[in-house]
Amino acid sequence: MTQTLQDLQTEAGAIFINNIPAHFGNDAAVIEQITPGKAGLCDRSHWGRIQVTGDDRLRFLHNQTTHDFNLLKSGQGCDTVFVTSTGRTIDLVTAYVSEDAVLLLVSPSYNSQLMEWMDRFIFFADKVELQDVTESTVAFSLLGNGLTAALGLEAIAQQPYASHQVMAIGGVEVRVARGSGLITPGYTLIAATSDAAQLWQTLTAAGAQPFGSQTWEQLRIQQGRPAAGQELTDAVNPLEAGLWQTISLSKGCYIGQETIARLHAYRGVKQQLWGIKMNAAAELDSLITSGEEKIGKLTSCTQTSEGHFGLAYIRTKAVTPGLKVTIGSAEGELVAVPFVSHEYP
Repeated sequence: MTQTLQDLQTEAGAIFINNIPAHFGNDAAVIEQITPGKAGLCDRSHWGRIQVTGDDRLRFLHNQTTHDFNLLKSGQGCDTVFVTSTGRTIDLVTAYVSEDAVLLLVSPSYNSQLMEWMDRFIFFADKVELQDVTESTVAFSLLGNGLTAALGLEAIAQQPYASHQVMAIGGVEVRVARGSGLITPGYTLIAATSDAAQLWQTLTAAGAQPFGSQTWEQLRIQQGRPAAGQELTDAVNPLEAGLWQTISLSKGCYIGQETIARLHAYRGVKQQLWGIKMNAAAELDSLITSGEEKIGKLTSCTQTSEGHFGLAYIRTKAVTPGLKVTIGSAEGELVAVPFVSHEYP
């Protein structure tokens, strides 16, 4: 983050934790006001960004992750999951394909891990190069479509999810992508670090209302987006995480494909990611019980305007929407979350 951008965010009321704007004091009001006429603005520059170049870049990513990269053209994108050889999750990333590169937006602090992971599979003849561009770029999310016309985003607004194009916003060259990173409609904006403050000023002057990483985390949990290190670990696979939309079941061999294909073929998903409305907070990793039966474990928890809300992996055979459960000393109820799916295609 540049000092100029940090100064602008401080003037807007930002409180920083580990150099990340955690909240702006009025985050709850901002989220409630994301209407057709407004938009929320979140600085996601602490998320990692990796640029993949070389003639074999699409084939390489096709073989490394769950999505079918052979179907993607320049200007298109997708969500995809890096998995281990046994089909366990590493990270959920968004890929933006352009004429000469693929830009990966990865989870916070996972850029180095994924760089090392991918490097293991680049062999002598492979025309693939990796570059960590986290420090040289910034990433902002606009939640809500209220500024589409004001910022001249009408063309990208009509495109499918993760479609993107480079355009000028307030004199700054920005890669604008459809999708906010959450279920909430919006955009992801990626620009050079040197242009960060000017872009932030343009967005806020147009009416974007800043909110911090703590509110992003609240929304993530409420919507059910699984996070690396919490819902995405080497103890789960992407089908258990409900990331069906990121998986090609027909593209052929890739790392972890055999395990995922077998789980799909034999309907072997033993646990599912669900939301839990809770009457109080609970410690992460708390066991979840239904009566005397242990049925799952809490992975995330947040406080909302309507009480506490958590994410948990629940044994598939025990899942019933509305099921009353106990989480430590708290009581709760299972509810579906919109980011994930539990249906077999």
